[in-house]
Amino acid sequence: MPKPTLVSLFFGAGGLDLGFQNAGFDTIWANEYDWLICNTIELNFPNMELDRRSIRDIEADEIPDSDGIIGGPPCQSWSEAGSGRGINDNRGRLFFDYIRILKHKQPKFFVVENVPGILAPRHRTAFSNFINEFRDAGYNVVYKLVNANDFGVPEDRKRVIIVGVRRDLEKTFTFPKEAINKPVLRDAIGDLPEAIPAKALNKANSDLKIKNHEYFTGGFSSIYMSRNRVRSWDEPSFTIQAGGRHAPIHPKAPKMQLVAKDKRVFVPGKEHLYRRLSVRECARIQTFPDDFIFDYEYVADGYKMVGNAVPVKLAEAVAKEIKRQI
Repeated sequence: MPKPTLVSLFFGAGGLDLGFQNAGFDTIWANEYDWLICNTIELNFPNMELDRRSIRDIEADEIPDSDGIIGGPPCQSWSEAGSGRGINDNRGRLFFDYIRILKHKQPKFFVVENVPGILAPRHRTAFSNFINEFRDAGYNVVYKLVNANDFGVPEDRKRVIIVGVRRDLEKTFTFPKEAINKPVLRDAIGDLPEAIPAKALNKANSDLKIKNHEYFTGGFSSIYMSRNRVRSWDEPSFTIQAGGRHAPIHPKAPKMQLVAKDKRVFVPGKEHLYRRLSVRECARIQTFPDDFIFDYEYVADGYKMVGNAVPVKLAEAVAKEIKRQI
């Protein structure tokens, strides 16, 4: 029996697609405009057709038919930590290109992933308009704010998942049940040996025994030191962000001490234990397998790819339910 097929928009590093692949789907065509990611995509998805053009320049007729369309339009416009300009940002309007293609292609289902900030009061009108556009395209639409830790990911990572099922199929998607046992940092990275610091200027090492097991070096800003950045071995990680400078601290270090309002310090005498998580440790936390290789010249780009990705296990949980229900 042939695998159900996917078209993937805003592909990124491929966490969403890898999760769907693990659930028995086949991505036949993908779009990614960021050239820094494309080598990583081609390394890990060698049999997939990759279109590197801006989605704005791609006509729907140029995209193959598929059972589903998946993807996460850029989240920076909706992020509480970012500009938060929403629909007033060119990246925020890329949602409409997703909808444009969906309306034309009419797959059986679609999946969109984005940050919790898209549900913020200031974006309520824009988000409601998106949901209405999806419904007007002919889909039964549901959405939910989920925590990836509830679905096998050793990380507190809240994300909005939107799923639509074509109305003529007469079905509405039901989200998977939360797991009882939730993984922690020890489960994810407890077996890894000590990581290697990046080279000068935070350039990548070329001869690592464990690929991507290197960490960003450099000082810690006052913003970074304003709150604790250490989770213990028996806790899930903080959210993995799309940058090395703000990566969480490895759990071998004790939690940072509060010395004044919005000011913390590393425990005196233990300063040598405080290093950022490596790119590979962040990838493990995002549930990428070790044979998934991130290709970059500067480690900051590795963190960006990992941090912007959908956790593989979260995607897999959603994909399995789509396959079962649809």
